[in-house]
Parts: sequence; C-alpha cells; structure tokens
Amino acid sequence: MLNRKRPDVDIVNNVLEAAKIAYPNSAFIQSLWLQYHERGGLSRKQLEGLYGKASKIKTIPVKWLATIEAEILKKPARFKSAPPTTKPLYSKDERIGKMISSILEKYPGHKRVIFLNGKYNHDEPFTPAEIGELERFYKLLVSK
Repeated sequence: MLNRKRPDVDIVNNVLEAAKIAYPNSAFIQSLWLQYHERGGLSRKQLEGLYGKASKIKTIPVKWLATIEAEILKKPARFKSAPPTTKPLYSKDERIGKMISSILEKYPGHKRVIFLNGKYNHDEPFTPAEIGELERFYKLLVSK
C-alpha cells in the first residue's frame, strides 16, 4: 500500500466508488476498481482514463478531480523517444576520391590504386596506412 499522510482519506477510492455508481455496467470502471483494491494503485494512464470518466459525472466534487489530476502529475510519464537518425558508418572522403581518379587517369593499370579504387567505390573504410600509401603514390606519380 501507499504511505499516506492521512490514511482515512482516499480520494481515488471515493472517485472510483462514485464512478461505479454513475456507470454500473462499465467494464473499464470495474477493472480500475479491482486493480486499485488488489494492487493498491493505478498507473498514470489508468488515472487519466478515470479522470476522463469522472470529469463527466456532475456529482463528483471538483476538489476530488483536482486531487486525481495532481496524482496524475506526480506519476512519471512514459513515452518513447523518436529513434535516432541513422547515419552511414563510413562517409567517402572526396580528397581520396580525387587522388585515386587523378592517379588512374595517368596510370590506368596501377594495380594497388585499382584495388583502393574498388575499396573506395564499395564504401569500405581506409586504414591510415592505405591513406598514407595513396598520398605517397599521388606525390610520386601525379604531382611532378
């Protein structure tokens, strides 16, 4: 059970009893009443549903509805956040693509650069050693 300052005052139970009288055939109110008495409390969504039903009943005092509303605000709101946007694991470095294309323009049969070009076209990441090797080829073969 809940720890209350005044255990003799139970507004949620009073509202449930008034709702049972106003809606005697409502399965929703019956299930809320059963849940409250078996488990000792209601979830935020259940309290919101009870508040919606109880606000339509004219005989329920406004202060009881305010108490239900305060109980709703005390409960944690559970919501699902939007999934994060997916970004590609590897983004192409345009500088590497320009180096590869300029080397292959001058030397179209260069096997290592052809291999690196295939790797570049398939969006595979380059190791720092491969980037260094490509820069070395570029300096030696193109920028003479």
